[in-house]
Amino acid sequence: MRRGSALDRRRARAGRLFVAPNLAAILVFLLFPLGFSLYLSFHSWDLFSPPRFVGVANYQRLFSDDPLFYIALRNTAVFTVLTLVPTVAISLGVAALLNRKLRGVGIFRTVAFMPLVASTVAMAVVFRFIFASDDGLANILLGWIGLGPVPWLTDPQWAMVSLSLVTVWKSVPFTTVILLAAMQGVPEDLYEAAKIDGANAWRRFWSITVPLIGGALSFVLVITVINSVQAFDQAYALTGSNGGPETGTYVLGIMLFQNAFRFYEVGYASALAWVIFAILLGFTVVQQWLARRSEAEL
Repeated sequence: MRRGSALDRRRARAGRLFVAPNLAAILVFLLFPLGFSLYLSFHSWDLFSPPRFVGVANYQRLFSDDPLFYIALRNTAVFTVLTLVPTVAISLGVAALLNRKLRGVGIFRTVAFMPLVASTVAMAVVFRFIFASDDGLANILLGWIGLGPVPWLTDPQWAMVSLSLVTVWKSVPFTTVILLAAMQGVPEDLYEAAKIDGANAWRRFWSITVPLIGGALSFVLVITVINSVQAFDQAYALTGSNGGPETGTYVLGIMLFQNAFRFYEVGYASALAWVIFAILLGFTVVQQWLARRSEAEL
């Protein structure tokens, strides 16, 4: 009995030693920055002088005295919708096409997943040349079919469309991987039974595939929204740090960057970061509740 207890203690001690580096990394690189940013959100700090406690003044200023916040919030909402809908729709279609036993499908899968390994900043810089107003590839191709040049990056509305296109191009491979993995877990017997009942391909997809990959769809929805709300690098590289033409792409990520690293209002930027966190947390909770409710109804 004592030998067993000693062995259990040694195993427990070895387990704690193995886990300790990960716990230390979480503490240093996750919990401490979160706690420190929450602390700074109630202070005024410019990176040089000592932090000065201001209470909830940063939050009051954000909601009542800064019109740019509502511009960034509106642009982020529009950007999220323009990114979410095409990403989910295209990913579903591509995953369904790749979920087939065809000759050479592995090559198509590799090509479809290539944007996943590309750097976001490098990708945005390339698309900046593609969307150039004068000699960009996009306008050259449009000219071949008789369409006039489009002000992709100089018009506020088109700049938002351009930013959404780039983000969709970058997001589709990852979401396709998730949905394809879920589709491959659907039993073939269900499809065979549906064929016997006379269901066509579209009916089988809508009535069997989509309900059975609901968990993956829910995950894709949440991740896409989170990435859209937190978007910064592609907006910065594609349309500049000022939020594009006439604040056309002035999203929350750009606003956070400007206040923290251009105006050196770190406390104010921390308050904005926690507001973004609250928005995403609220959306995630509501979405998960709706997902559980729909699963219960099924």
